[in-house]
Amino acid sequence: MTRTEIKEYLDFKTEQYNNFNFIETDPVQLPHLFSKKEDIEIVAFLVATIAWGNRTSIIKSGNRILDIMGHDPYNFILSYSSQPLEFVHRTFNAIDLDFFFRSLKNIYQNGGLERAFSTHKEILGIKGRIVNFREVFLSTQHEKRSEKHLSNPLKNSAAKRINMFLRWMVRDDSNGVDFGIWKSIPKSELYMPLDVHTSNNARDLGLITRKQNDWKALEELMSNLSKFDSNDPVKYDFALFGIGAFE
Repeated sequence: MTRTEIKEYLDFKTEQYNNFNFIETDPVQLPHLFSKKEDIEIVAFLVATIAWGNRTSIIKSGNRILDIMGHDPYNFILSYSSQPLEFVHRTFNAIDLDFFFRSLKNIYQNGGLERAFSTHKEILGIKGRIVNFREVFLSTQHEKRSEKHLSNPLKNSAAKRINMFLRWMVRDDSNGVDFGIWKSIPKSELYMPLDVHTSNNARDLGLITRKQNDWKALEELMSNLSKFDSNDPVKYDFALFGIGAFE
């Protein structure tokens, strides 16, 4: 396929999958249960954090977190103090969840979650924002084990789950999937949540040559996708994911 043909194909598949029907089987359905900005972003962040494995199990675990928060996320976080919790999703357990609740409380007492993704003083773009957020989030006392649940692009991680969360928050597609409630980050900065489906399909189309699914591969992919749409390159996540997940 020529570059023009690849773009036409991805545009077609993006239109096919970037619609409200997408959320029926996707974890993004959980933050869609809420209307308040803080509720949406808290649920979206926590669900994105546990978004690995079978999507059905992710949704089930996400609903368990909603139950723990009494389906009132923002007020729960503001009044939270450490308490015995019963939760486990893969390697994310009650110790991690308690830390995440406490860190979110600290963040909301100091400007909110969107502010935590402010521009980094030295590192440009979305990479710097993730690094800045990670530093803020980890400033709350925690056990070392919990750090693995916050991917670090400085260690070449593709930071799939954080990038997915940012897509949900920043990108306003008017199609009922992404929320677009954060206005301080341009969607042109967003990076793909790189997973097995997106990376394999991107390689098949010649958009990635690197073998590892790491930050360098992600930069290569976004460089190519930006040539198709410099304003909204991450929209092609729907195409590359959908081809693998649904076809």
